[in-house]
Amino acid sequence: MNILVLNCGSSSIKFQLYNIVTHRLYAKGIVEKVGLKGSFLKLEKENGDIVKLEGEVIDHQTGIEYVLGVLTSKEHGCISSLSEINAVGHRMVHGGERFQNSSLITEETIKDFKACIPLAPLHNPANLKGVTAMQFLLPQVPQVAVFDTAFHQTMPAHAFMYAIPYSLYKKYGIRRYGFHGTSHYYVARRACEILGVSVESMKIITCHLGNGTSMAAIKNGKSVDTSMGMTPVEGLIMGTRSGDMDLGVLTFVMEKEELNNRVADTLVNKHSGMLGITGVSSDMREIEKAAEAGNERAILGLDMFRYRVKKYIGAYAAALGGLDLLIFTGGIGENDPATRELCCAELEYMGIEFDKQANAGLRSKEAVLSTPGSRVKVMTVPTNEELVIAEHTYRIVSEMS
Repeated sequence: MNILVLNCGSSSIKFQLYNIVTHRLYAKGIVEKVGLKGSFLKLEKENGDIVKLEGEVIDHQTGIEYVLGVLTSKEHGCISSLSEINAVGHRMVHGGERFQNSSLITEETIKDFKACIPLAPLHNPANLKGVTAMQFLLPQVPQVAVFDTAFHQTMPAHAFMYAIPYSLYKKYGIRRYGFHGTSHYYVARRACEILGVSVESMKIITCHLGNGTSMAAIKNGKSVDTSMGMTPVEGLIMGTRSGDMDLGVLTFVMEKEELNNRVADTLVNKHSGMLGITGVSSDMREIEKAAEAGNERAILGLDMFRYRVKKYIGAYAAALGGLDLLIFTGGIGENDPATRELCCAELEYMGIEFDKQANAGLRSKEAVLSTPGSRVKVMTVPTNEELVIAEHTYRIVSEMS
């Protein structure tokens, strides 16, 4: 079964075409700058060749038409016709409390998903554009929604509730939802598969460290806590997001700088985090170069980032009542040996014996980073959210027949 996976952002469309039965990835790529000048499609073929095609992409439907055209083209295509696409799986950011699992997309699904737009006004409308485009272009092909928030719906109330008037939760759904759920789900299961243990018997902390950063506490295969909140701003320090912060700071700055709500939202989402601290970049690679050159703010930013991760490791080990497995993933988690090492430094009391030699220079590979005698296993596992979306899509579509 061939499954097209779509991840539609506000100005981009990421795509992959899988045969989920043979585990064959035919092609993957991205359409950038949708609705903007200079838009283009980048395609990576099965043989590793990369093609960049420039052209005007005025909206998401045009962009998806472009993707379908390239996938079936004689020069760059990997399938002969659109009839070879059997299903479409969509990454959907915020499913609120309505969606606790991946769902077949129906008119009722779309109606319920639209009701979640106030929870993610920047992301959900873009996700929906991908759905409506495919309904128009391939109306007979089943579509499945896979939600970032669904994996964390197993959190108990004492973990997801905020200490504000309960009436606000009932009225607006204000609570912790968490994100990166598909990534946390995948790496926890893949790590246990590598180790030959059951995820249902393990206490696991997953660290998805990238430009967007979150951690999850997973017990017996289920999320019991996660660092992101109702929005992706809460938790760890990120590329441009502030992470945890005294709310009084924000109201203080709003008053002193005379900021309205929209500008304040931009402040904590776009101009804070590592960019705001260092003044160098939101890219960890550039910050590390600056730190090596002696930039004090870059050094401070790295210290803050790694300290926050280590602090959450301790907190989640307490929440889990112990720890069996610690996993690093995401762009930083998979590719930054220094961050992995320093986040695990001085955690021997928890049973972590970090293997610096195994960690040194390791990038984008599945590996065990703890010593053979370490009570807690430490691993790096490259995430594969698209594979999870394809698998969930296959399962749900198969159940239809």
